[in-house]
Amino acid sequence: LFLVLEGLLLGSVWSKETCPRFRPLPGIELRSLACKASSQEIIRRTIWWENNKKIEAHNAKHRDSNHTFKMAMNHFGDWVSDGIIVIDKIHKICLLQYMLWISQAGDRLSKMAIISFGTKIGALPQGICWTSAGYVTEVKYQGPCSSCWAFSVTGSLEGQLFKKTGKLISLSEQNLVDCSRGYGSNGCNGGWPSQAYQYIKDNRGIEATATYPYIAKHSTCNYDGSNKVTSISGFKVLPFGNEAALAKAVAEIGPIAVVIDASLASFQFYSSGVYYDVECKSNKYNHAVLVVGYGVQGGQNYWNVKNSWGVFWGNNGYIRMAKDRNNHCAIASYPMYPEI
Repeated sequence: LFLVLEGLLLGSVWSKETCPRFRPLPGIELRSLACKASSQEIIRRTIWWENNKKIEAHNAKHRDSNHTFKMAMNHFGDWVSDGIIVIDKIHKICLLQYMLWISQAGDRLSKMAIISFGTKIGALPQGICWTSAGYVTEVKYQGPCSSCWAFSVTGSLEGQLFKKTGKLISLSEQNLVDCSRGYGSNGCNGGWPSQAYQYIKDNRGIEATATYPYIAKHSTCNYDGSNKVTSISGFKVLPFGNEAALAKAVAEIGPIAVVIDASLASFQFYSSGVYYDVECKSNKYNHAVLVVGYGVQGGQNYWNVKNSWGVFWGNNGYIRMAKDRNNHCAIASYPMYPEI
């Protein structure tokens, strides 16, 4: 990479007109913002071309049936992977905070109840799709804020609220980003679903996006109880790494918040198919998403997952992740859902 950059620096500098253009996102220009500075333009354009080569190489293998999914260039083209998710160090800190919270939870943890389904799950439907059943709001965009944990929590609660009332209401991620720091979350620097659930329970409410809109950055907590949409009585944690238990919960409860490994370029540029990458870890957690169903495609079991990277990522904001393949990407490691 350094040799490539050195050669570029000795040559002519690219102009804005030659910057790679990306599909638009709310609040983001058509071309990369990094292209406003010539030195950054060189670095970002190099990253873009390197990522494009990875995508083309992968898709060539896909045509030879060596891969179960396709990749495509998107608005993350000139970002390194660490620019999309919080760096591993911060996630390790978040994980430690979560473990500390578990160890200190005391009575709160006993009331939380870790579900045990035993060894026999029983017959489940071959496929579940909560999006078509009306449980799931539109795909959202977290922007330059590592607030994925908040989006996974609101998504799961939106589903339970619809299940109880028949009303689909977009809940406020900004409410959680601003107000749950006392529970161990780091706002735009990462967090865990459990921390947000506990805040909602103790706060006795969460606002809607309409009254507490998302701004993708930290702000002062401005929760207004008069705008409360719903609260929760508690939340449940599924057995660690148990995909059968996760499938039962998805089938019988609704959308479930999970944490996964999303650190690979193959995930960053996923486009279609069933995502399976042997490099994706079952013991690495750096992103939170929402499982909204499961099914079978071409003989392959998959989890249907809603992301918070906008409709321009993946398959209109969704990804099908390999199911029943040894907890691939850690998807069944820490599943959680709220109770209203």
